[in-house]
Amino acid sequence: MSEQSHKYFTTGEFAKLCHISKQTLFYYDEIGLLSPYIKEDNGYRYYTYSQYEVYIVIELLKDLGMPLKEIRNFLNNKTPIEAIQLLTSQLDEIDNKISKLQHIRTIAETTIKIIKEALEVDWESITVENLPERTLLISQHLRHATNRQYLNAVTDFIDLCNKHELYTGHPIGAILAEEEILAENFGNYSYLYTEMPSSIEKVSTIVRPAGQYIIAYHKGNDKEIAPSYHRIFEFVKEHQLAIKNFAYEEYILDEVAVNGAENYVTKIMIPIK
Repeated sequence: MSEQSHKYFTTGEFAKLCHISKQTLFYYDEIGLLSPYIKEDNGYRYYTYSQYEVYIVIELLKDLGMPLKEIRNFLNNKTPIEAIQLLTSQLDEIDNKISKLQHIRTIAETTIKIIKEALEVDWESITVENLPERTLLISQHLRHATNRQYLNAVTDFIDLCNKHELYTGHPIGAILAEEEILAENFGNYSYLYTEMPSSIEKVSTIVRPAGQYIIAYHKGNDKEIAPSYHRIFEFVKEHQLAIKNFAYEEYILDEVAVNGAENYVTKIMIPIK
């Protein structure tokens, strides 16, 4: 090894610095993307610390979806002006990725919060609680829909949530009209919904008003929810209450946290007069 080579990184040292394998560096050299600063006759290869910055740019452009061939063409024919133009053009993509990661973080945080709250409640309890006002994004009207109409509406609702990044980790719930509750048609929902931070234009929303709500829980498949509503009816009669408008149902434990529909837990919220 020459005296000069002490100023440079070996392939192994540079790979360790970049947290990649030596094979990746060999491949980058093979395709002309990032070659050693020095190649000695005895086969030794050395990199300079300034090439680390080149590696960082390569990884940045890779993460933004630029093919290695285009990155190589840029690096082999770059000028200061072209470097500015390329990196400037990627700023919007960087901002989009940051926004998506923040959205994913919000979903994760909300999901964690809901699961933790689910573990703290008595699923057999029925209570009356004051709930705050909430803005709900709602689906197309579902009441009396056929199976095909229902499936299409669910698909459209989820597509809408994804298109506008409106899903924030709050459960996709279902709204059941008072008439259907009293008639015990517990599967004839009026709308699907999910909670939103605030109203936005071009989507259908309603407000779940603030007020007193009966809060109950159903464990198991929602097709077997009737006994849980019967418990609510008994509670209403015992406490001389009267329900109004809608029931709001949403999973607080589902396949994200438990295995099998028999272990799902649905939270039922019904406003009282």
